[in-house]
Amino acid sequence: MAAAEPKSPAGSAAARRLARGCWSAFWDYETPKVIVVKNRRLGIVYRAVQLLILLYFVWYVFIVQKSYQDSETGPESSVITKVKGITLSEHKVWDVEEYVKPPEGGSVFSIITRIEVTPFQTLGTCAESMRVSNATCHSDEDCVAGQLDMLGNGLRTGRCVPYYHGSSKTCEVSGWCPVEDGASVSQFLGTMAPNFTILIKNSIHYPKFQFSKGNIENGKDGYLKHCTFHEVSDLYCPIFKLGYIVQQAGENFTELAHTGGVIGVIINWDCDLDLSASECNPKYSFRRLDPKHIPASSGYNFRFAKYYKINGSITRTLIKAYGIRVDVIVHGQVREVQPDSHHH
Repeated sequence: MAAAEPKSPAGSAAARRLARGCWSAFWDYETPKVIVVKNRRLGIVYRAVQLLILLYFVWYVFIVQKSYQDSETGPESSVITKVKGITLSEHKVWDVEEYVKPPEGGSVFSIITRIEVTPFQTLGTCAESMRVSNATCHSDEDCVAGQLDMLGNGLRTGRCVPYYHGSSKTCEVSGWCPVEDGASVSQFLGTMAPNFTILIKNSIHYPKFQFSKGNIENGKDGYLKHCTFHEVSDLYCPIFKLGYIVQQAGENFTELAHTGGVIGVIINWDCDLDLSASECNPKYSFRRLDPKHIPASSGYNFRFAKYYKINGSITRTLIKAYGIRVDVIVHGQVREVQPDSHHH
């Protein structure tokens, strides 16, 4: 049986050095070496950076953002609206039931301020509108029978007929006649419209904090019957005049009433629940939402018809309505250090 080979002296020495190094690392105490650079400019920059970092955390993180608080955004919200007022046009008196669409009182509604009326339309044949592409003609050969233009007013009969006024001719169509452009009459309803009042009832709820609040003053009987909104004295009287809303949005009422437009009423609930509930108040702002400087997409109008029978035949009045659409938008945020389940 062969004898075991003796260990190498070099290997033993290496093992002893490793052991001494381990014990030295365990018992020895080390400190970092500090170099003091005597440069005033560099020192000022160094301290300025430290100060900026400190200010960021103290001012922005804790004071502005209040990151030490828990928060919740996007409240559950309910909006109910009601418009009141009467106005005049060239031919009649208009009340709320006629100029507010839709009548349900939701967060989005339209107040009609100008109409173009095409009365006594019946199903028949008549000249197509000159605004429709390829509607003008010189003879029947220019009109294709059975052709249907999606932007037109009916099915073409193949005949070329005189237009409603002037010496021009257009292709005849089968549909509701006369067409809108040929016999419409414009009526302006905006004379009294700036004095219309709009009640905007808003209730919000933050489920995380079980916090709820509304924008109407509690405990004052009959208060809403004689108040109008004022940012300081009547903050909890959400009754706004339409003229006030348009003015606050920076718009000219007469111009807006003629062309139509969309106005946003923004209600912001930004509340700190560590303070009293009376400090949580709605903030209102107003701005125009449709791009008025882009002609193709500015303004607001829609069409509807009223149907009735004359001598047994169905007749309708077509109305193209221009108006001010009001969009009530609610958003906000609440903050609190420790949520309290007893908010109400």
